[in-house]
Amino acid sequence: MYMKMKINMWLLLGALLSGAFFTACDDDDDPNLEAPITITGVYLQDPASAVPSRNVEFVRLGQVIRITGSGFTGLRQVFVNGHKTYFNPVYVSDQNVLLQLSGDTPTTEAAEEVRNTIRLVKSGGIEKTLDIEIREAAPRISSISHTMPQAGEVITVYGSGLKEIERVVFPGNIEVTGGDIVSDEDGEFFTVVVPSGLTESGALFAFGANGGAYSPAYFNFKEGVILDFDGLGQQGFWSWSETGSMINDEDLESAVVGEGTQSQGNYVAHRPARVAEFNVANRRSEVWTAGNDVDDWRGQLTPHIPATTPVNQVAFQFDVYVPQPWSGTGFLKLLLMNNYNGGEWAGYTYNYVPWIDNKEVVPFETEGWVTVTVPFSDFYGFSEPEEGEEFTFEDVLAAREGATYKNFGIYFENSDFNLGQLTGNDADAETEFAGSAFTLNVYTDNWRVVPLEQPEYSDFPDEEEAE
Repeated sequence: MYMKMKINMWLLLGALLSGAFFTACDDDDDPNLEAPITITGVYLQDPASAVPSRNVEFVRLGQVIRITGSGFTGLRQVFVNGHKTYFNPVYVSDQNVLLQLSGDTPTTEAAEEVRNTIRLVKSGGIEKTLDIEIREAAPRISSISHTMPQAGEVITVYGSGLKEIERVVFPGNIEVTGGDIVSDEDGEFFTVVVPSGLTESGALFAFGANGGAYSPAYFNFKEGVILDFDGLGQQGFWSWSETGSMINDEDLESAVVGEGTQSQGNYVAHRPARVAEFNVANRRSEVWTAGNDVDDWRGQLTPHIPATTPVNQVAFQFDVYVPQPWSGTGFLKLLLMNNYNGGEWAGYTYNYVPWIDNKEVVPFETEGWVTVTVPFSDFYGFSEPEEGEEFTFEDVLAAREGATYKNFGIYFENSDFNLGQLTGNDADAETEFAGSAFTLNVYTDNWRVVPLEQPEYSDFPDEEEAE
């Protein structure tokens, strides 16, 4: 969020500076140095809003604000809730002060005598204190533990500022309140019981002590399912044998597994029951969609995800269940088409290695089924566009349509690799991971393509809609 605020701030500053709105003054003889400070208003500066400069009675941490009045020449210090706050003197004129409220500013923890105040101090000991409500940064939702759950399951919604969540609205305007919501006191997550009657897809909305927030618009996105092994999409298989790598419909499992979030019908065991152990090699197992003359991503998906969508705003999503700690060997290779033999760290593929976190080996397991989201910008072939260019979903569609074999698939790979291959940093190549025998279970289900567009919540929705 703060990065976005910084970008907005510089856009705003460019506009203001082009109009000569601010003029720095270092003349010690300026008579305005001795003038008292007066404050006439506080304006929220948000170029992305329908109202880019709005007079407000409260402000949030992280926001860019403009304080108007007179006598600001010679400003030396700004304190928000008693917290010394950086400002750039270039963006101070005698009538305006532009600053961004630091995320480190205390709110409810601030001493009572300075809480909800902005104090401006200039040379000569002249100062002015503004009384204004100062709220925490707006809440943000970053991810959802399971985006295609069943009614009655408990899901976890992660983010920041998610304190005292009082209501959650699911797609279709189905609202949950009260005891079905449990909030983390630090605001990093909340849990909610999934209601019955969910038929629509879209963004989940949460409202709490810090205001409202939307999730990405991928909740219950069944429109994007390319293969759920229960009738949506079609599995493809060929050349299967009792010892082969191909997973066919006889290899699928259907026993109810997982605690909390449980399996839904048929699902894939990437080490099928007929294989006791994977040795060290690529392409230990493989499972595919039907591909040519069956898969129709353009027809199925573009009514919901425009082809012009940037690749970082559209993703491949799947559910995974790993009942025992997984670490040290093995990974899933996601393949946009069936043009690869295994072992690749390039092209239209992505290697999912969940047991490496921040360059460290951290055993990975799940109590129930959890959702994994991989933006197409993480697929190696779309990760580094030429300068001045941007990959879009059209590039993903075109790559598949140009392939000889248009099956989407997942390999289980159990080969050696190094950290540099995973991070893309050559300096990490010295850290190697040697494959070893693999006997664990890794399950996936509900393969789907989803949008990552995330609606923005406004503290002033009525005014925004009126514009």
